[in-house]
Amino acid sequence: MPRTARLDAPGVLQHVIIRGIERRKIFRDNWDRDDLIKRMALLLPETRTACLAWAFMPNHAHFLLKTGDTGISTFMGRLLTGYVVKFNHRHRRQGPLFQNRFRSILCQEDLYLRELVRYIHLNPLRGRVVSHFRELDRYPYSGHSVLMGMVEREWQDTEAVLLDFGETTDTGRKGYRAFVEEGFARKPAADLAAGQWVRGREGWRTRNGNNAHDIEDPVKGGERILGETDFVSNVLSMADEKFNRRWELRRQGYDIARVAERVSEVLAVTAEDLFSSLRRKELVRARSLLCFWAVRELGVTLTQMASLLGLTPSAVGYAVSRGESLARQGKYELIP
Repeated sequence: MPRTARLDAPGVLQHVIIRGIERRKIFRDNWDRDDLIKRMALLLPETRTACLAWAFMPNHAHFLLKTGDTGISTFMGRLLTGYVVKFNHRHRRQGPLFQNRFRSILCQEDLYLRELVRYIHLNPLRGRVVSHFRELDRYPYSGHSVLMGMVEREWQDTEAVLLDFGETTDTGRKGYRAFVEEGFARKPAADLAAGQWVRGREGWRTRNGNNAHDIEDPVKGGERILGETDFVSNVLSMADEKFNRRWELRRQGYDIARVAERVSEVLAVTAEDLFSSLRRKELVRARSLLCFWAVRELGVTLTQMASLLGLTPSAVGYAVSRGESLARQGKYELIP
């Protein structure tokens, strides 16, 4: 299947995750880690990309980025291509280093900036790369040590984070450190690494389940959005992309009652008769169309429809098939 362009927008917060193929190490020693840092130090200013948080783990890495005019795909492509070439040459290996394409989660900054910074910077402690907070404060391969003033990285945007916790660097640092330490005792939300919305074959849909390592999206290799519906709507509108059909209908307020109203308009029956025990021919046709739109478009189950209409689930299944033929022949559309 050909790859499609990633959703991108300048100035939007992106949580980017890279993972080693088959969960193998992407860093074998500090020389590898320093090499990727040198590439970041050159590429971030050149592309006017801001890095607010980052952490290197043995087999994966996290970045919290705000892209400038250069899109996230271009930035990550340039960053990782040279790294892989050098890594393979140095370790005398061939083939891909990373699992599929990187995962990118476009995030609503006002709601998730703090949580994402904390989540990313606690990775080395939660993953036991370091054993306690004092060691994390000095761990050179995470943006946490930079925010704590223990390591200097001119390319990391510390001001954008620290000013969110205090009016000065000192007060911001104290507030940030307390916030990170307080969050260590709590289990992080799966959405921070998995997003809430996933792009699939038919558009964007909400992610199922709470597993941060759920199966990658077959179309995008893991592209997601973390934010409220209005934020998602604005982002997709700017990118000329769409919600999954089912979620778009729900977003527009379509439910069983709204579908019944549409059936009444199309086939000139009353909504009251649709849910009655009457068995007239025109009502059988209308209920078939109702079942088709409700089940196929809204995702209502056969059991739910059977309960509403006083039918068996198998009878609703037959009605769905009849309704599909009726809609096709009459060229009826749920959204007029």
